[in-house]
Amino acid sequence: MQKAEVIRTRSHSSCIVRQAPPGIWMNDHMSPTKLGFGILWPACWTGLPFKLALAVLFLAFGIVDFETRIALAFMMLLASPVSVFALPTITMGLGSHIGDGAGIGLLFMLAIPIDIWALGLAGRTFLLERCRREPPARLGLILWWKCAFVGAIFLPILWVTERATTDVAISIAHSLFEDGFLEGTPIAERISIELTLWGTVATVVLSCLFVIGLSLVGRMLRGTIQAAPHTSENYEGLITRWDLMRVPADPGLMLTVLSGVAVVLSLLFWSTLPVLTPHPHECCRKAETKAPPEFKALETLNKDEKMISQLAARVEFLIEQQAAAELEKAKSKKKGRADHEAVIEPDATEPVPAAVMAP
Repeated sequence: MQKAEVIRTRSHSSCIVRQAPPGIWMNDHMSPTKLGFGILWPACWTGLPFKLALAVLFLAFGIVDFETRIALAFMMLLASPVSVFALPTITMGLGSHIGDGAGIGLLFMLAIPIDIWALGLAGRTFLLERCRREPPARLGLILWWKCAFVGAIFLPILWVTERATTDVAISIAHSLFEDGFLEGTPIAERISIELTLWGTVATVVLSCLFVIGLSLVGRMLRGTIQAAPHTSENYEGLITRWDLMRVPADPGLMLTVLSGVAVVLSLLFWSTLPVLTPHPHECCRKAETKAPPEFKALETLNKDEKMISQLAARVEFLIEQQAAAELEKAKSKKKGRADHEAVIEPDATEPVPAAVMAP
């Protein structure tokens, strides 16, 4: 098979281009996986910034809440050309959801025209650059409905298969430790081993399913590409067309429209954010803690000095009171002892009565 050759000379900056026959630049044996990846991958990333701007705006409005599924929501939004029709099946039919709020459906509905535009741009570039074929009219719409049709059928199958594979892999990883095969492994190492075991299996299965999905998309798009007519322009003509595709017909109007839309979205975002910002759930609120008062060293020292002087005066008063009480107690003991001795010992000179002396 002949190929176009570009010979660059050192003395001249021009290129000598040998034109290949029509259709030679397209690899007729291109795999469906490569074909689907070549169109779907750039289209997804081309439309993602616009979809993310809408998602952030809806979060500010409070009509979308992704909670802990933000990574899954990002993947579904990235692959919205194939997930737009599969999302209702996954959320309602399979009992899984990527978030709450009425804005999720509106977000994916607004992503449809963005995906059609992105697929049209990526498809035209792919047909001209890789296939040297003339892009047909309404190419973006044709590519979009074919991708959406494949996704509506294949993504639920991928979802069920991946979830079942992950559950089985996790149970097998747990059984390895429960059956005593890896008995005695520390907790930290056990967690790492389990995560590595079932994560590797789930990743391999998911990668295989992705390849199968891209192959199905490529098979659906191959008929559209093969039906497109060949271009009659040479390589320089194609380069000129690629450059002109990147330049709008009216750059001033395009800049004005983009600036106006950006200003409107920014105003909407900042005007609604202070009022409708999502708040944490009741069960997840943190206890309110008051800030400690400011420490004033001079006042603290003065208070301590006053308290020490008061305590010293109190101690002296207690000591004096205790000494007076002990002195009073000693005096009372001496007086009581003297009275007791005077009562017990009778006077020796007192005469004894005669009745006592009688026999």
